[in-house]
Amino acid sequence: MSSYLEANARQRIHQLLDDGSFEEFLPPAQRIVSPHLAQLDTPVSFDDGVVIGRGTLMGVTVLAASQEGGFMGGAVGEVHGAKLVGLLKRAILDRVDAVVLMLETGGVRLHEANAGLIAVSEVMRAVLDTRAADIPVIVLIGGANGCFGGMGIVACCANVILMSEEARLAMSGPEVIETTHGVEEFDSRDRALVWRTTGGKHRYLLGDCDAVLADDIDAFRAAAFAAVTRYQQSSAELTLEALESEHALLSKRLENFGDLSEPMDIWSRLGIAEPVLLPMLEADVFMQRVASCRAGER
Repeated sequence: MSSYLEANARQRIHQLLDDGSFEEFLPPAQRIVSPHLAQLDTPVSFDDGVVIGRGTLMGVTVLAASQEGGFMGGAVGEVHGAKLVGLLKRAILDRVDAVVLMLETGGVRLHEANAGLIAVSEVMRAVLDTRAADIPVIVLIGGANGCFGGMGIVACCANVILMSEEARLAMSGPEVIETTHGVEEFDSRDRALVWRTTGGKHRYLLGDCDAVLADDIDAFRAAAFAAVTRYQQSSAELTLEALESEHALLSKRLENFGDLSEPMDIWSRLGIAEPVLLPMLEADVFMQRVASCRAGER
């Protein structure tokens, strides 16, 4: 078992893809770095915090990206975003089987401000263009920094989101919420609350992700391949009807849970028996328990 959480960006992408198949685009040797960071005398990374390239996943051809949470928390700047956009555009040109995005990020770099915001918006457009070209975009989240900010929106633009229990996904991070609205609104030091609110299990129960996986790169690899195979047998094409149905789900969520602030109360209303036990369950047991509860409703 190889921990997804503890691996860095390069370890993840090399271990997720077939052995020896990964070909990196714009590797560190080319030293393509952010011009904004240099102007601020801020340390740079020769890959600008994201690894991109081509490889195979159990035999299917994919383009893949892996964000490095150890560099500026995986935050997106101009070059970082351009690499992701270029990868997605190349996926359409090359007609690959899928795009796999391993996201670990706090969002946009404050150092790059508007350039970073524009970059994230371009990544969103590129994800939707890729889906419109009938190429599935698979997002994996399992790093220590989670997936927040504009890249949290990017994740939700994808066809599939796969998370570990340790993963977190949200628009605003706990510290941001506490800073803007006060500790009474959200205590970022309450780690149990943070994971109940933004963690993989809560996101799965709300329908925001497609599976909760063990913290194991092989588990992510198998689940990503299953997702690609599923779309090969159907279609990944983005439709207006699909977008409208997702908006309808969000409206329904407000109707169903708008009066609740504690995630466990939401789980209970969803029909989960003994929701207090969920945080202690291993990923596979959790998935089985939820499936059993949902089958009981039917």
